[in-house]
Amino acid sequence: MKPSKSENSGNSRREFIKNAAIASSIFIVPRHVLGGVGFTAPSDQLNLAAIGAGGKGISDIKNASVNGRERVVALCDVDFSGSAKQSIENFPKAKLYADYREMLDKEKDIDAVTISTPDHVHGPAAKYAMERGKHVYVQKPLTHNIREARMLTEMARDKKVVTQMGNQGASNPLLGMVQKWVDSGKLGKISKVQIWTNRPVWPQGFAFPQPDPGQKPSALNWDLWLGPAPEIPFTPNLHPFNWRGWWDYGTGALGDVGCHLIDIPFRTLGLHYPTAAECSVGTVFTKMWTPDYHPEGCPASSFITINFAATDKSRSPIEMTWSDGGIRPSRPDAIPADHDMGGTNSANGVLIIGENGVIATNINDSSPLMPKLYMNDGYTEFGPEKEEGDEPEYGHQRKWVDACKAGFGSKEHKELMSSFDYAGPMTETVLMGNLAIRSYMLRRQNSRGQMEFFGRRKLLWDGNNMRITNLEEANQFVGREYRPGFEV
Repeated sequence: MKPSKSENSGNSRREFIKNAAIASSIFIVPRHVLGGVGFTAPSDQLNLAAIGAGGKGISDIKNASVNGRERVVALCDVDFSGSAKQSIENFPKAKLYADYREMLDKEKDIDAVTISTPDHVHGPAAKYAMERGKHVYVQKPLTHNIREARMLTEMARDKKVVTQMGNQGASNPLLGMVQKWVDSGKLGKISKVQIWTNRPVWPQGFAFPQPDPGQKPSALNWDLWLGPAPEIPFTPNLHPFNWRGWWDYGTGALGDVGCHLIDIPFRTLGLHYPTAAECSVGTVFTKMWTPDYHPEGCPASSFITINFAATDKSRSPIEMTWSDGGIRPSRPDAIPADHDMGGTNSANGVLIIGENGVIATNINDSSPLMPKLYMNDGYTEFGPEKEEGDEPEYGHQRKWVDACKAGFGSKEHKELMSSFDYAGPMTETVLMGNLAIRSYMLRRQNSRGQMEFFGRRKLLWDGNNMRITNLEEANQFVGREYRPGFEV
């Protein structure tokens, strides 16, 4: 099919932007003389759109606009009556849409999109955008399941689009301090990583709430909110935030902060696909001798062990443990008893444990990283507890925008800290923990008429082929089923 005139126009404008640096060399009069200091010609601006304009989407699209340097042409949200109103105030000229498919099909001149929806829409929306040649910035976790993460990673290369996942702490320069400590060899052989969080901080661990269509807000497009998930009547206490604890929509504590916490050791130790995972979850009893069973949602707490092969940086196999629901690991001897372990009040943290000492950090979102090195001989080295910076969220969105303008394969693109080449495998590791949790809840009736939990074992993972090799039933959680129109 021959491209339409509007498509040719949009492609020509994008090519102009990519070549702006070369073209600008022929101008004799400096651009700031014509338009004032900081002036950006309209032809040099990126046309941006937001899919998910409320919640985290407010700062994602605002930061991507770089204080108005770029042009926000469209906003998409299923409910503009809530926090998404802030984005309308920030960008009053942007066109409004409820369906990202309609927006992307109509607004041909969109160059790049931020995607800040609930987790279950990340994959479908990113795929739809990349198929149309749009650069994408996708909130963490990159996707709802492992299969989607692998597909988006491969699609980004195939379509030659610039990508970034929204784990903004990846752009924190203080990660360089942690990397230096690891690379120095001071810790000796590193074999263990311990990670913990105070999440969930939303309702989780009980039966799925009852539908009540009468409570649906009039401005909410419930069908589009469901997206790829099974069609059900409107159910209160899911939109706009409490969806996180239900597998059809969210990815639990791991999905909320795993890409911030696991990123630190995954990056600094050069990890790749896991080799195995196993877990246990907290059990709740509301009836004597009968544990509550709600496999449709995340448990109140979990403890997960994920194994990795040796890397050039770790020089030995790594055992990574994750605990949520407020469960913390034991304090290593090298960390004094009166010191916070990880972040403030030891609520969240990462410990990279070597034979000679420990690296401790906080969660790596927009909280202070607070890197600390504790050696067994008493030597310590601490980074700052308060961080100073000129840009919001370490310039994570702005750097993506600059890379979009420079083009796929450019220096700016290669310097991104969370393009899908990195974020895809890291997200797969995060979601491997959820695969272990869901497998742990698998049960069936045995020959004695009793319910038997048959997935409570160490799961062996073939990362290249995305398969559990010793429990076929666990592979159902590698992907998901999709409603028509939202397939990945």
